[in-house]
Amino acid sequence: MSDQLTKEHIDVLLAAAVAAPSMHNTQPWRFEIDGHVIDVYLDGSRTLPAEDPTGRAMRIAAGAATFNLRCAAETLGYGTWFGLAPYPREEPDLLARIVIEPSATGNDELRDLAVQIPYRHTDRNPSDTTPVAEGTRISLMQAAYAEGAQLTWLAEDDVRTVLDLVLDTDLREIGDWHRRAERAHWVGGERIADGIPSSALGPRSATYPAAVRDMATRPTDRVRVERQFEQVPDIAVLSTDVDEPSDQVAAGAALERVLLTATREGVSASFLNQPLEYDDLRCRVQRLTGLPGHAHMIIRFGHHRSGSATARRPLAEFLKEQS
Repeated sequence: MSDQLTKEHIDVLLAAAVAAPSMHNTQPWRFEIDGHVIDVYLDGSRTLPAEDPTGRAMRIAAGAATFNLRCAAETLGYGTWFGLAPYPREEPDLLARIVIEPSATGNDELRDLAVQIPYRHTDRNPSDTTPVAEGTRISLMQAAYAEGAQLTWLAEDDVRTVLDLVLDTDLREIGDWHRRAERAHWVGGERIADGIPSSALGPRSATYPAAVRDMATRPTDRVRVERQFEQVPDIAVLSTDVDEPSDQVAAGAALERVLLTATREGVSASFLNQPLEYDDLRCRVQRLTGLPGHAHMIIRFGHHRSGSATARRPLAEFLKEQS
């Protein structure tokens, strides 16, 4: 085995990693490569101190990037060993360490999910009223479990409770100019490298509270076309038993495994995470699952529509210089 990964292989691995979702598409990762070891760091210049003051959403994004990297490694004939947030006190920004090694066996499931990475995108369009099939629901629950998390589907009454909590968060944000300014920095307009462009916002909901998060921050985006969304969407909550940094990174890996599995099944996803940005509401969301633990994502599932992912920065910008 060569002492170094080739540039071509590094490009494949990083292109897959940075295709992962992140809050407002901030892409808060930096990678340090030493031989066959890839370290995933939090990029402190791309955090969201108003909306994500604890960094939980950023650690979830790092976990999703780590999972994509593991999938891509399988397509190159490598297996992976990894540790999540291995030194939470000494190196809190080091969120994952991945060892890339040739493998004689391979993981067919990860290799299959790697094919879905270019097709996964957040779908903020209405879905039809056909519920997600029971077999697909089970597959998505199994995907979360494989990465140490739980995916819990909510009953109709609990879905309505989540929509009420969305209304609660919107009322809390009315006077919070820090949150509005931070979101405006990342959302809207023409964007070619990061953030969410106006073209990816989807239509406005004709009813309120809505089954989709309206990310609009600019006057022109607030008057875009209206559509009718599902009154009772298919919603599931992703949670973990513990809420340490490593658990949050693991939640991100579980999230991406769920999203890629959904893409393969012809199911798309968007997020209603507003209540999770407030500790008291996050606890209420977790109680809806009937399980102990900590909620990390509120995911709305619908039937897949073709679309394109939001832009990513050049790969060179994600590489961290070794000290």
